Amino acid sequence: MGKDEVKKVQPFMAIFGEDYEEELSKDEKAKQDMLKIEQLIPFENHPFKLYEGERFNEMVESIKQFGVIVPIVVRKKKLKFQVLSGHNRVEACKALGLKEIPAIVKEGLTEEEALLIVTETNTMQRSFTDLPHSERATVVAVRHEAMKKQGFRSDLLEEIEKLSKSPISSEDLTSRPLGEKLNTDGMVGNEYGLSARNVSRYIRISKLPKEFKELVDNGKIAMRAGVDLSYLREESLDIIHAIVTEENFKIDMKRARNLRGADKKTPLTFESAHAIIKGESKNKEKKPKPPKYWSKVFTKHFKPEQEEAEVMSIIEKALEMYYKSLDKDKSVIKMDEETEEMEM
Repeated sequence: MGKDEVKKVQPFMAIFGEDYEEELSKDEKAKQDMLKIEQLIPFENHPFKLYEGERFNEMVESIKQFGVIVPIVVRKKKLKFQVLSGHNRVEACKALGLKEIPAIVKEGLTEEEALLIVTETNTMQRSFTDLPHSERATVVAVRHEAMKKQGFRSDLLEEIEKLSKSPISSEDLTSRPLGEKLNTDGMVGNEYGLSARNVSRYIRISKLPKEFKELVDNGKIAMRAGVDLSYLREESLDIIHAIVTEENFKIDMKRARNLRGADKKTPLTFESAHAIIKGESKNKEKKPKPPKYWSKVFTKHFKPEQEEAEVMSIIEKALEMYYKSLDKDKSVIKMDEETEEMEM
């Protein structure tokens, strides 16, 4: 095998290892079927982007030369087979005009177990750090949900480990006592090199609609801003999405926090959301700040426990007396001036 050929087969070997076939038992090999490409359907709402460009071309070339080394994983869906692991291999086979592909058919999976296979195998193949925020959020949320449940199937995790050629501790996902539920964020964080706080943030991002996840991925919405937006009402999110996409605005943490605060009080309108996103200040006259000496005056004449109404009443009465005194003094001065004129 030439140097170039080794490079072309790298997408498979780096992930699964050259001894993949050796690790499969006779029973596991017997479970493999050759399925027709036309029988396959993608996983519904598949959360990962498919390979493009050079990476896809390398996979096509590898399959052209050596065939599909690692079987895809599917489950039966009526008369079709739904792909759980191997969407890119299927697309590469289509590009080559192949009619069949080796597959392992999994039976009796719940929706949560199927999604776990989708997320775990994709994460192992691509590396968690290489994923965009929206895909990381899906991976973290699925693993987090699995860790919270008791009696999760350890045999399924062992199969995922074998498929991915990456060690997964099944002990972390099985029979967690309810009292340890609060530690789930930390456990998931250890799996992906995240702090417990960032695990919580990714779980919130996973709750955003698909179009908002895309805005987070392309930088129109900061990740931590997306966390605040995940708490908004659905109708408010629709308004925000229209404003951001139509007017090419970006939403930072401050704007997202303001949007969340406003939406908590009353549903956002186009006008109120637009003003916050655009950064427009409310049309209120800025009140001048009281001079620094006011604090000394208040401390001298009033006690901290006095009610505001009482303080204002005293100030008003004192000012009334002061201005009456001024008027009286003015009258006396005027009378004195008139007297002096008469004497002259």
